[in-house]
Amino acid sequence: MNLESPKVNVEKSAEYLFTSLTDVKNFEKLMPDSIAKFEVLDENAFIFGLKGMPEIKLKMKDKVAPNKVVLGAASDKLPFTLTANINSLTPNTSEVQLLFDGDFNPMMAMMIKGPISKFIETLAANMNKL
Repeated sequence: MNLESPKVNVEKSAEYLFTSLTDVKNFEKLMPDSIAKFEVLDENAFIFGLKGMPEIKLKMKDKVAPNKVVLGAASDKLPFTLTANINSLTPNTSEVQLLFDGDFNPMMAMMIKGPISKFIETLAANMNKL
């Protein structure tokens, strides 16, 4: 299952966004209002929970400065990655798009597609809060 957020223009440099996104505690600023739990486990991992959804642990999988940050599920039960692609438009403006790539059975994919789409759209829309 592959989902894409809309591309969002942010009034920050690509380097600034990359640095912000590689610091996992900053993801709390991106979370939707329905956040029920956010806890940093270490410098590369955090756990979050949205109301009505199970808690998810994410950890840093890959970093390619200044254009790409990849987070992945720490559990094999729900294998997925969340990739932030950052493109520099001007020295102080960047374009960010989030890509969700998950390996789910068709029933699970059908149930979570809507909530996950809304979630990554919210994360992208909140990029200007960094």
